[in-house]
Amino acid sequence: MLSFQTGDIPERRTGVKVITIEDHFATPRYQDLIPPATGWRARNLADQDQRVGYNIAEELQDLGESRLRAMDEAGIDLQVISFTSPGCQNYEADIAVPMAREANERLCQAIAAHPDRFAGFAALPTAHAAESVRELERCVTRLGFKGAMINGHTRGRYLDDREYWGLFECAQALDVPVYLHPTLPNPAAMKAYFEGYEELARAAWGFAVETSIHFLRLVLAGVFDAFPRLTLVLGHLGEGIPFALDRLNQHTYLTLRHRGLKKNIAEYLRDHVYVTTSGNFSVPAFMCTVMTLGIDRVVFSIDWPYESNRMGMDFFRKLPLGEDDLAKVAHRNAERLLKL
Repeated sequence: MLSFQTGDIPERRTGVKVITIEDHFATPRYQDLIPPATGWRARNLADQDQRVGYNIAEELQDLGESRLRAMDEAGIDLQVISFTSPGCQNYEADIAVPMAREANERLCQAIAAHPDRFAGFAALPTAHAAESVRELERCVTRLGFKGAMINGHTRGRYLDDREYWGLFECAQALDVPVYLHPTLPNPAAMKAYFEGYEELARAAWGFAVETSIHFLRLVLAGVFDAFPRLTLVLGHLGEGIPFALDRLNQHTYLTLRHRGLKKNIAEYLRDHVYVTTSGNFSVPAFMCTVMTLGIDRVVFSIDWPYESNRMGMDFFRKLPLGEDDLAKVAHRNAERLLKL
């Protein structure tokens, strides 16, 4: 049974094993492809560096000493690392395929050097659906990765397209999750909703809107009926869906019935999705999420280096949970989900 505590939470959490499953890296090849930041993007990057207190771009490329030092200072035992957003999803196959393979090999080397501190999610070149399936299978069966992370749409193409269902079939067969991570909204949405207000299009708001809609497209397309053992992960406390779930469910359950689907949105979410705390360090939002989905479906995460380990662990220490539930969020749920 879920146990919330009230009043002051004692400082007893430093001894709890902590696993985070949304932390990112970049390769030099990837950084070289990104055009120099100007205008609102340059201001946004500078603001984020100031907020966390270090250079995010530099930390993205570190898979060794600096990353481990930041983990040690915060009390994080294990990171499950993934290629940064938008990653391979921003490119067509001629670039995405070698980019994914290079990123996965680089991550594999880092895990081999620090097997007790690092694990990995595969980067997939979704512009080439068949190659994505091959790369997922290779990364899981040969490199020991724990699943895959896909950074939203692929240049406007979403995963509900039947072209990608072989990827879901492969993930189900391998019994590994697919982490659906944010990216910038679809170009049409960027123009319609965020033109002139681009600062809102990223982590502040647009990421959650884009990713929550992407997940709902998968539900209505029948992905989870087609693949009943498929597991997805959503970050940032479920991209706002837990807060809106009851209203969402009330206004769609007949629609889903008309589409011939077997469950309602709430059931699909609770049966097929884990959510992480990455970058959403709000205790009230956390409590809403846990009360909506259950404690067994929530996994602690940071979003390093876009969020600081210190901020994440300060939030962790404030969670009003009993010891058993705290351990589930800190490491047990991740261990069960990823077979760590």
